[in-house]
Amino acid sequence: MSQRVDPELLLELKGYGDINIEACFNCGNCTAICPLSTDGTPFPRNNIRRLQLGLKDQILQSPDPWLCYYCGDCSETCPRGAEPGEAQMALRRWLTAQYDWTGLARKFYTSLFWEVGSIIAVGAFIVLLFVLFHGPIVTERVELNTFAPAHIIHIGDWLMAGLLLFFLLSNAFRMYLYIMRRGSDLKIPLSLYITEAWSLVYHFFTQERFSRCDDRRPWINHLLLVSGYVLMLVLVVFLLQWFQTDKLYPIYHPQRWIGYYATIALIYGAGMALWGRIKKERQLHRFSHPSDWIFPILLIIGAVTGILVHAFRYWGWPLATYYIYVAHLAFMVPMLVLEVPFGKWSHLAYRPLAVYFQVIKEKALARQSTEAELAPA
Repeated sequence: MSQRVDPELLLELKGYGDINIEACFNCGNCTAICPLSTDGTPFPRNNIRRLQLGLKDQILQSPDPWLCYYCGDCSETCPRGAEPGEAQMALRRWLTAQYDWTGLARKFYTSLFWEVGSIIAVGAFIVLLFVLFHGPIVTERVELNTFAPAHIIHIGDWLMAGLLLFFLLSNAFRMYLYIMRRGSDLKIPLSLYITEAWSLVYHFFTQERFSRCDDRRPWINHLLLVSGYVLMLVLVVFLLQWFQTDKLYPIYHPQRWIGYYATIALIYGAGMALWGRIKKERQLHRFSHPSDWIFPILLIIGAVTGILVHAFRYWGWPLATYYIYVAHLAFMVPMLVLEVPFGKWSHLAYRPLAVYFQVIKEKALARQSTEAELAPA
């Protein structure tokens, strides 16, 4: 099958990260040392070779870049300093932009002005909504649900969740078309998609492949961060009227401890990610894209403002509670609306999807080979 070559591909990819793959002479050291690489998915070497040759279609049709978790071993041992680990990271940003039909992911990853400006614009819109439509401001005591009725905020949460889910799923569908449909004659029965669906759920919640890297600390930190993020998302989207209440629960109530755990997990996980990039002691932190800073910073601000809302309510500070609540939403809404479908958070969806697609393709190929062997001559 003929493959179209894109001579501008490597130059285009440089807009998504610090890469030096021109230095690579395909020795294969990166693939040999990677604990996640297999004969069927020989990354990073295979991806780098495709980039050097400008084989854009082959890259789009491969799940390989998502199967890498950037432990950094390949870059540390590369004899040419080609930074294969960072090349995989840049590829994932580029692929996110290719899956996104709106073009926003490309703008966010290639323009700091666009990403920061969009966050400020959405945050300012949230503040304006409160300025124009907030409820009565009670100053004798804290009445958060008078100032911002939970049932109205809940409607806004559902609208926001529906919007980001639409964008994320539509982009994930484009990922499916690229990997599973384009350039492939492999016949995949519907039953395989159903029987292997458990792997999608399993890898989403555990990121188990990440744990196979020699240093398990990044996996543990990532798992903690994701658990806090998903838990807080569930509380806000599905259980807001239980979570946002003017009733002061005792210290042993699960509403408080669930919120405390999510807050601690977010602050610790995001804080460790930022600290690693400040210290630059490990290979995976040597290079930083603006998105590597913006996302954890938004997470920390969202967690801190959220716990301050909780503290001000218990201390009985009405105005401080209302103001910090507006600030909290002004940071959380753009993080969810922009970062989930278009930014770094989307990796959390694309990685398990890539594992799921790869498993299905391998099993379909094995089934096809078996049928060919059993077919009469």
